[in-house]
Amino acid sequence: MDLEKKLKEYFGFTSFRKGQKEVIESVLNGFDTLAVLPTGTGKSLCYQLAGYIIGGPVIIVSPLLSLMQDQVESIRYRGEKRVAAYNSFLSRAEKQEFWRRIDQYRFIFFSPEMITSEYVKAELAKLSVSLLVIDEAHCISQWGYDFRPDYLQLGEVREALGHPSVLALTATATPEVQLDIKQKLLFKAKQNTFNAGVNRPNLLFAVENVSSIQEKFEYILSLADRLPKPGIIYFSSKRLAEEVCAWLKGNGHEKTSFYHADVESDDRILIQQQFLDNQLDIICATSAFGMGVNKEDVRFVIHFQPPLQLESFVQEIGRAGRDGNESYCILLHAPLDEQLQLQLIDYELPAENQVYYFFECLKAGKDPKTIIQDNILNETHVRILYFLYQNIQYNDSNEAVLKIVNWLEQRRILKTEKAKSMMKFIDTNQCRREFMIRYFKEDFVTRQEVCCDNCGWSILSIPAPQPKQNNTSDLFDWKAELALMLGQREGSLMK
Repeated sequence: MDLEKKLKEYFGFTSFRKGQKEVIESVLNGFDTLAVLPTGTGKSLCYQLAGYIIGGPVIIVSPLLSLMQDQVESIRYRGEKRVAAYNSFLSRAEKQEFWRRIDQYRFIFFSPEMITSEYVKAELAKLSVSLLVIDEAHCISQWGYDFRPDYLQLGEVREALGHPSVLALTATATPEVQLDIKQKLLFKAKQNTFNAGVNRPNLLFAVENVSSIQEKFEYILSLADRLPKPGIIYFSSKRLAEEVCAWLKGNGHEKTSFYHADVESDDRILIQQQFLDNQLDIICATSAFGMGVNKEDVRFVIHFQPPLQLESFVQEIGRAGRDGNESYCILLHAPLDEQLQLQLIDYELPAENQVYYFFECLKAGKDPKTIIQDNILNETHVRILYFLYQNIQYNDSNEAVLKIVNWLEQRRILKTEKAKSMMKFIDTNQCRREFMIRYFKEDFVTRQEVCCDNCGWSILSIPAPQPKQNNTSDLFDWKAELALMLGQREGSLMK
């Protein structure tokens, strides 16, 4: 089969990116496939083109509702209407409409907590599912940095659907995580693993140590003045993303916007499109931005705070330099950043007293939805605790509490160790590229001449940008663009 011809027919591209063709061929030949491909290599195209060629419905499991919606809108934006998402935000009427049209869809997205329900599994079993896609597949591994308990049930989902071929996608996975993914998803003997590696030679690295958050603000401004555009600045805090955005706009960088999960869906779509169309130079964002955003000429990625783990760092810097041209990855570090990391880890996992509170609620006859409404535990905490409550072996509630507390402590230790590895990356005086490659247990071949701050590269070596001439033909009619996109989105599920 001429895959390049099919690529041109369905997507208008004349050539594949690294790894795409091999992954698609593996899926078409009936192999269970794990693809560890860097951010920006077009993982979604792998299942979409394979889905068109195989025929039949393709089920995609995605962990983030914002990412799921962005992917659905992206598919619709290029003209494919046979796509829908099923998640907890749909109204009762929308869910009914979804199931009424289920056999008309080509690409169907599910959140993990929805697809694991008995009703959904039973309904999907009536379809002849051609391919089961697990996006962000590292979430299934207990050794992964972003483990999601709901993902553990996806092996059972696969069995309920008649054991269709599976394509597991992730940007980062150590060998231990790769093995865990394949075991949990019940990979058959006929399987392939493709690992493109984490090294991107065109990305240059630097860590800048500052003394305070105010100095970070000042340094961000100096970087924005010097670095070529466009670029992304990542934050651990939604509030800080907004504050730095306002700071930059007030200091001459008007083509700046902020992006996080609390931004309205229509505004997120508009911001993404403005960024793609070069109407925005800088995006101040949380990790919610970038997934599914195909922009090849991002020239820099700055981290205002260190991520919780190197896996997140590698995934986010992967949004820079997809065109192969030199791009810059700069991490700002201040003395209190370590404390912030530990606080974020504590926030992500329920504390011991919250576990006891959860069991008191169960004894009182409360269901998970009611417990969330009490505003003592957030939705993520309740989902974790309820999953553990349903899946651990215990004789009485006291034993259950102890086992859950122990499990949470092990997760906390794992996350803390990963945060320490991130700090070691910051503190090392050796090659940062080599540090990353060895962390993922890949072979480090040779140092490159221009590499990182520890190898002699300096941000000051970046040529200062020349002033741009205003071109009225480049002005962006955002009202027309928004009207166009909203028109394409009419109907919550399908035109």
